[in-house]
Amino acid sequence: MCGIVGMAGQGPVNQEIYDALLLLQHRGQDSTGMATAESSGVFHIHKARGQVREAFRTRDMRALLGDIGLGHVRYATKGTASNEEEAQPFYVNAPYGIVLVHNGNLTNTRELTTELFHKDRRHLNTSSDTELLVNILGSELQSEITGPDLDPSAQVFRAVGRVHERVEGSYASIALIAGYGLLAFRDPFGIRPLILGKRPAAQVPGGEPRDEYIVASESLVLENAGFEIVRDVEPGEAVFITLDGTLHAQQCARNTVLAPCSFEYVYLARPDSVMNGVSVYETRLRMGERLADTVAKYTPAGAIDVVMPIPDSARPAAMQVARKLGIEYREGFYKNRYVGRTFIMPGQAVRKKSVRQKLNAMSTEFQGKNVLLVDDSIVRGTTSREIIQMARDAGAKSVTFASAAPPVRYPHVYGINMPSRHELVAHGRTIPEIAQELGCDYLVYQEVDDLKAAIMEGTDLVDLDMSCFDGRYVTGTVSDEYLAWVEGSQES
Repeated sequence: MCGIVGMAGQGPVNQEIYDALLLLQHRGQDSTGMATAESSGVFHIHKARGQVREAFRTRDMRALLGDIGLGHVRYATKGTASNEEEAQPFYVNAPYGIVLVHNGNLTNTRELTTELFHKDRRHLNTSSDTELLVNILGSELQSEITGPDLDPSAQVFRAVGRVHERVEGSYASIALIAGYGLLAFRDPFGIRPLILGKRPAAQVPGGEPRDEYIVASESLVLENAGFEIVRDVEPGEAVFITLDGTLHAQQCARNTVLAPCSFEYVYLARPDSVMNGVSVYETRLRMGERLADTVAKYTPAGAIDVVMPIPDSARPAAMQVARKLGIEYREGFYKNRYVGRTFIMPGQAVRKKSVRQKLNAMSTEFQGKNVLLVDDSIVRGTTSREIIQMARDAGAKSVTFASAAPPVRYPHVYGINMPSRHELVAHGRTIPEIAQELGCDYLVYQEVDDLKAAIMEGTDLVDLDMSCFDGRYVTGTVSDEYLAWVEGSQES
């Protein structure tokens, strides 16, 4: 899970891409990077570890020249979070020069690595699957070129079609092709989000007016920058924006189905975004509505005095739980907003330490009360266990814990750092066993069908990736052998 943005403008795009990355910071805090291109084809690239405000200095921004560019915030799911060489964007110099950013996870990296060396004769310098992807795109584009120039409406789209044939997994990608323009494409299942926006042409002193375009992981980026939302990039589709502002779009995959990641709606995305035509905020309200029924079913009458959210992503669900159950809603935890999201921090020890830095329990809200704590999900259980203990330390009489998502029992291989079943607190345990592990009096999970209904209600969606909840991997290419290999590579 990362955040990506690409922009083709009428003037310098560095500041607007920087602003967009700030809005996408919740999607990744390990590293960040930006690339811009001048019309001559010269790339300017800067990337560094840490968050956006830490990574870019004034001198860096001044060097990022050009009217077209892209940016990335990284949350490591492949490779090493501490390795600055694996920060995006990645660059290859042939053909023409390509810079690429990627959100997602490739699931046939072993096969692709072998192919790139023996068939494509290309060298990989990191373990990042993004480096794999940019090299595959470069190789396929190279094979399509027959003359001195590049035809964006034919050669680029055929190359993307070959990428779809070779690559498995999830990928929303944006690339710059030196001297030609900006390319964006999405995997045939649309697992990771990508949305297209447009800002109508305006007269520029000394130049011809042209439309400006943006592609980004979340719609809030478009709205904040004054772009009108055109549509989501379709699964398997590629969009190419030339240097003169002309938009080309074409479906490049044979068999496509929209099956977006359900965890985007549970936790990853900001609530003020709309993805695949579905409001994240309204989805979380519906999750609360359905969770309330399950709470009422599995907790004794009178066992709850107040409902409290674990801020911030669980707040809409908690509000609806309280409203439907007719129980008082209170805010018992105060959040320090200068600490990163604990779920996406690498390492259990770091997560555990960060919980108490991130949250403070106000004893006046807990003292002598039977509290229902609502969180968006429970993954490893480290954060939940600490929060439950904080509530007890603050004087709670009893603690019921509710998850707006079902039990996470299976690895997530499409771009979220849940690679090992052994790390998941729900794997191999019953709900009473999980409650004992977490230290709560009662534990309630959202039902799988209720989460699916909360996301899909009133939409055109016909499928979702819910693999971490139900073990069904929508691409159909994830085997038990692959899962074992992923777990082994993480442990080694």
